Amino acid sequence: MKAMKKFVHLHVHSHYSLLDGLAQIDGIVSRTKELGMDTIALTDHGNLYGAIEFYKKARKAGIKPILGVEAYLAPNGHLNKRAKMDEQRFHLILLAKNITGWKNLMKLVTISNLEGFYYKPRIDKELLEKYHDGLVCLSACLGGEVGRLASQKKMQEAEEAARSYQSIFGEDFYLEIQPHAPEIHETILAISKKLKIPVVATQDIHYINNDDKTAHEVLLAVQTNSKLDDGDRFSFKDINVSLRSPEEMAEIFKDIPEAIENTLKVAEKCNLEIELGKTQLPKFSVPDGKTANKYIEELVYERLPRRFKEITPVIKERLQIEMGVIERTGFADYFLIVQDFVNWAKEHAIIVGPGRGSAAGSLISYILGITNIDPLKYDLLFERFLNPDRIQVPDIDIDFTDTRR
Repeated sequence: MKAMKKFVHLHVHSHYSLLDGLAQIDGIVSRTKELGMDTIALTDHGNLYGAIEFYKKARKAGIKPILGVEAYLAPNGHLNKRAKMDEQRFHLILLAKNITGWKNLMKLVTISNLEGFYYKPRIDKELLEKYHDGLVCLSACLGGEVGRLASQKKMQEAEEAARSYQSIFGEDFYLEIQPHAPEIHETILAISKKLKIPVVATQDIHYINNDDKTAHEVLLAVQTNSKLDDGDRFSFKDINVSLRSPEEMAEIFKDIPEAIENTLKVAEKCNLEIELGKTQLPKFSVPDGKTANKYIEELVYERLPRRFKEITPVIKERLQIEMGVIERTGFADYFLIVQDFVNWAKEHAIIVGPGRGSAAGSLISYILGITNIDPLKYDLLFERFLNPDRIQVPDIDIDFTDTRR
């Protein structure tokens, strides 16, 4: 029996590449296992919608998941949104090597959507410089900067583009070559040799089996608001972007075996472990040398006179109980974060409600300004809000006015 060629797909789109990818997560995972592969990436267009679903299902099936994204890169900067001038964008594959890379990936995707969105969520090279740690970068398809310039026979410009990514990512930058873009292979290989940038073979998967081509064409027609028989519509009908086997990929690139081998090297670099099922709250920035628990205690006693003219034994006892529970449950940062944005809103004349639900039973919430109801006056129970015997993330219901929300 012929030995199976080892290969890892590093450029894969699921149905979360909206109106572009057809493959569902379950299908990607099951087909990968069926073909004898033990690792695969997910790189949807501009988003991480399917990342955790893919991560969990791949791990459950005994497959190593590589989380990534096919980002859109704005050549003139992600903040520029001028008609016609800034509509051009390049594709770029980013893969998380570790938890640092995963955090940077999330940061880049967040910025691309909140700040850089112009037809598509966009980033730029300045952002890549800032958030490249822990990431592997692939040059992407013909829509990538290097690929597009290579297809236009602009050798010098393509080389300069490759050099710019190499300067950011160093040994973690790879030049992609794909079966359906043989016209740029010679140029890409020449750049690879000159700049010592390794090449990596990818398939740019958009559906599972080649039989899915027709359904995928319908999806693309919907995306572009065109008809299937429109001659000039955006189409993949002349290429195969299915989830090919390792043997197929090895045969296609038999003259460039290092492109197959390098998929394994990239996969070996990517060993992301995400701790799921555990609440992970952000840390509140506290003064140097202080813990969140110590700082919240200081704030409580600093603001106490604003709420009570006389600090009675009942108040002291209640505060000790509540502080003890907050410390044991580890939610000091949560209270600090909530009081910070509630008080900021109040200081900027943004109307905030007095507090609803069980949070009104917390004396500390009242003193910190999160709620505006004295729980002692109305004999409200703190334990309904936060109970050490049933540790759950606190649920503070806060109402903000529609105006300036």
